[in-house]
Amino acid sequence: MAAKADTPNCVIGEGSIFDGRFSVNGSILIEGKFTGDIRTDDHLVVGPAGKVRTDIVARRVTVAGTLIGNITAGEEVTLLHTGKVLGNITTPRLVVEPGVITEGKVTITSGQTEDAKKIIEDSFGPPADEAFSAASRERRREARREKDRDEPGG
Repeated sequence: MAAKADTPNCVIGEGSIFDGRFSVNGSILIEGKFTGDIRTDDHLVVGPAGKVRTDIVARRVTVAGTLIGNITAGEEVTLLHTGKVLGNITTPRLVVEPGVITEGKVTITSGQTEDAKKIIEDSFGPPADEAFSAASRERRREARREKDRDEPGG
């Protein structure tokens, strides 16, 4: 957040404690302790001293501190080397530096709106037993065709 364009609209400073609902128009930097609900249409940063217990919904999320809760980001989640996350992450793009500690389910959507599981399963195709059954049926049909050709009058 060093660039002028990345200057946060709101800061919960180190040593501050906030408990409740928070909706921010613009970016937010949390260096203190936050518990509750938080939403922003922009960038949310949990700084190195930040300790957050909430589900985050934001355009971009960067975690350098500690987060207990789920992240849903419209563009990108970045986990910096000092970051610790206990919760699920859903985002089109995930950047993880070496040193991160995290536990939870990660869903990378690549900007797709369709269910990621369905996209992957459709891409894989039918299960192996279905594929083998279809191949076996095709071999039997081909064998019957050959037999019919080889028989007199066929």
